[in-house]
Amino acid sequence: MTEQLSGARAFALLTDGTQIEIRRLGAADLDAVRELHQGLCEESLYLRFFGLNRAMAGHVAERVCRTEGRDHAALGAWLRGDLIGVAEYEPTGVPGEAEIAMAVADRMHHRGVGTLLLEHLGSLARAGGIVAFRADTLPGNDAMLRVFADAGMPVRQLMSGGVVEVTIPLVSDDGYLDAVAERERSADVASLEPLLRPRVIAVIGASRRRGTVGAELLHNIVSGGFKGAVYAVNPHGAGTDMHGVPCVARLADLPEPPDLAVITVPAYAVPGVAAACGRFGTSALVVVSSGLTAEQGHGLLAACREHGMRLVGPNCLGIANTGIWLDATFGAHRPALGGAGVVVQSGGVGIALIEELSRLGVGVSTFASVGDKYDVSANDMLMWWESDQTTRLGIVHVESFGNPRKFARTARRVAARMPLLTVLAGRSAPGTRAAVSHTAAAATPELTRRALFEQAGIVATDDLGELVDAAALLATQPLPAGPRVAVVSNAGGAGVLAADACADAGLVVPVLDAATRHVLAGLLPDCAAVANPVDTTAAVSAERFRDAIEAVAADDAVDVVLALVAPTALGDLRGALGGIGKPLAAVVLGQAETVTITDEAIPCYAYPEGAARALAHAWSYARRRNLPQQAPPALPGLNPDEAAAVIARYLDRAPDGGWLPPADAFGLLGSYGLPVARWRWARTEDEAVAAARDLGVPVALKAHVSGVVHKTAAGALELGLDGEEAVRAAFGRLSERFGGDVEGTLVQAMADDGVEVLCGAVQDEVFGPVVIFGAGGVDTDALADRAARLAPLTGREADDLIRAPRLSALLLGHPARPPGDLVGLREVLLRLSRLAADHPEIAELDLNPTIVRPDGTVAVDARVRLAPRRAWDPYLRRLR
Repeated sequence: MTEQLSGARAFALLTDGTQIEIRRLGAADLDAVRELHQGLCEESLYLRFFGLNRAMAGHVAERVCRTEGRDHAALGAWLRGDLIGVAEYEPTGVPGEAEIAMAVADRMHHRGVGTLLLEHLGSLARAGGIVAFRADTLPGNDAMLRVFADAGMPVRQLMSGGVVEVTIPLVSDDGYLDAVAERERSADVASLEPLLRPRVIAVIGASRRRGTVGAELLHNIVSGGFKGAVYAVNPHGAGTDMHGVPCVARLADLPEPPDLAVITVPAYAVPGVAAACGRFGTSALVVVSSGLTAEQGHGLLAACREHGMRLVGPNCLGIANTGIWLDATFGAHRPALGGAGVVVQSGGVGIALIEELSRLGVGVSTFASVGDKYDVSANDMLMWWESDQTTRLGIVHVESFGNPRKFARTARRVAARMPLLTVLAGRSAPGTRAAVSHTAAAATPELTRRALFEQAGIVATDDLGELVDAAALLATQPLPAGPRVAVVSNAGGAGVLAADACADAGLVVPVLDAATRHVLAGLLPDCAAVANPVDTTAAVSAERFRDAIEAVAADDAVDVVLALVAPTALGDLRGALGGIGKPLAAVVLGQAETVTITDEAIPCYAYPEGAARALAHAWSYARRRNLPQQAPPALPGLNPDEAAAVIARYLDRAPDGGWLPPADAFGLLGSYGLPVARWRWARTEDEAVAAARDLGVPVALKAHVSGVVHKTAAGALELGLDGEEAVRAAFGRLSERFGGDVEGTLVQAMADDGVEVLCGAVQDEVFGPVVIFGAGGVDTDALADRAARLAPLTGREADDLIRAPRLSALLLGHPARPPGDLVGLREVLLRLSRLAADHPEIAELDLNPTIVRPDGTVAVDARVRLAPRRAWDPYLRRLR
């Protein structure tokens, strides 16, 4: 459950991990605002008001707490009910500029209150059309000047009349977002310390009866070797030892507040227990209990927010940190010490991953089963792994996303340091909302999830087995420098299967260099094959097999070696497997397990297909990691104000949204420079004839009829009309077909033939703006050949998107077809992505077909559906 607070309220973390509430201020806060300013010390008072007049506190409180308007807003920061900071902006008289002022309680200085308020006020101001803050500050106000300077925005300072005039452009570029992300990482890790490195643990609802959740959790914590203090809380066992630790009746009877409380009580009791933990000073909760009602869930989260506790769960397996011998789960086996971080929603998936990683010897660093994700999520664990100096591989299995934009940005940063893997869960689920346009129908859960993981640099597998296969390779082998695989086998048929599997996985099996083949010929029997795949024959010794592996690894045309071993009575070749300086994977035919890891850290697979897929994932990750980061390009000729005006005019007429009329839709596209076939709007037959004459080429007539989206299927389209007579006849047919329902007719120049593609965008309720590209025309849904990326696109993402569908073979050209205008198509996708990202009111946008020819790219039809939406800042620091 995600607490969907209004834009007026959020919870966030200070630099030391302390939770505070940030909300808009109103008349009810007048006394608190006045008392905050009156309570400032003389130095703070002087720096805030340029004097020592405490009477100013009342005037400021009245101004701050007045009714909010477009040019004025005020936020307060609250810690356990006490107001600890205020930030406001007021108009300066300069369009797009506002003056900012803030005050922070003396006891809260240097803890990040001012910075958080600046971030939240800036986000609020950007949504209201403010582009810059201005502030007048005394030169001695080092703390405030540092808040401005360290914000991550290009601050300008000018000394004038003994005052520092500060201008803060409210940009939201990569520099600013990186600064915000680093502050978030540091604060988040601090807040997770009591959860993942507790000193004192209490199990509330512990039981001495083995086979119950309360008993197994407590037993695992104690028997796992945790060195801190552990207590059981259960009124029926008070005064006794339970699994070797003291048991008390109530939390308040403990000799010290626990850093972490693990709660296993019935669902109805969870909110009350959580509140008691907060009052006693507990810092973090793991709620294993399941079956909470919505009211109970809100009570649990409210208690955590009120008392500043981080929360894992409810409905979860628990957590583990092998570095401190902590196993606070009810799993059957303890996770082995190792380097894989694991975060899952499903406890069953978590158990499977722990078992497999422990069996392989990869082991686990930290584990979190986040269950219903009321608070701690995959984002938090990513930031923990980024900071813990232990985790070398991350595994993420989540069934839902609270903030996929922030997840993608965080994952991209973490994936630059370690491989991240996931499973595409819920691929077959139907879309959760009715889709009318081709673009909306294309935006399936699988398509958007693949887009998210691709752009975040995460290795996405189709099932758990494939994930474990990839993890075994990535945890033990260096990353490949390329996709070229040398196959060495003592069974020729198996080697051919392996070569086929590599090709199917997108890898390359090159012919070996002549010098390498010469070396192999000298090593192996005369009947051996030395091209690639290399067949050593079954009679080869382990020593010669090892020599062959080293020979192909030395070839500059080889990036990876795949060795296949068919066990025979002549000897065991597995002893020949060892490090070669390049990635090495093996297939041991007849092996019982799908994958094992040898003592020499070589992953061994039961089948060539598993090994090939793992190698392909490793190469995909390595390739993406080595690419330099890109930002969305600056595009000339964008007019967001014009687009916003088109949207506003329509939503004023239709507050619930709907489909833009064609003329408005084409005007919207034109504001962002999207190429559309020349068109005219006509309401009468004579106007249609005049429009066709003006366009001067064969035209199409498209009747605009309310409720008709797919014109071809409805018969609202007339094509290839050349001359007045043809236009009049077509207009008559449309009028006869639809009668008075025709609101107007679009007269459009016919475009030359080319490759028909779909370029579209949707505002996904979870993922935000998503760009869809693929096969277009009337067969687009039947072909279902499409790919997606989250907007706005970088140039590289646009290029990848063009090459992702099978249709790309036509666009790239072949002997019978020249290549299409890929530069123009790339420009269309970039501009489309910016339009969708800049204007969240665009619910669906469908350019189908867009025709790509060697000499240009042009859209010949467009449909745009608008819906009222408020802007939402996905990168703002706040808890779920």
